[in-house]
Amino acid sequence: MFTWIAENVATIIVSAVLVAILAAVVAIMVRNGKNGKSPCGCNCGSCAMSGACHGKKRQTGTGK
Repeated sequence: MFTWIAENVATIIVSAVLVAILAAVVAIMVRNGKNGKSPCGCNCGSCAMSGACHGKKRQTGTGK
């Protein structure tokens, strides 16, 4: 077992770094989604797909 780890230490390190980067990207995307930020990072007012990207928000307190 230790021989296999010693022979593949570079692959293990690179894989661990890639998994960490992927986890960070997913965490940032989830946090931005919870904060209502656009996933594309641009101004939604000038985007042709802004209506399809973001659902219409309900207004609270309107009595309807």
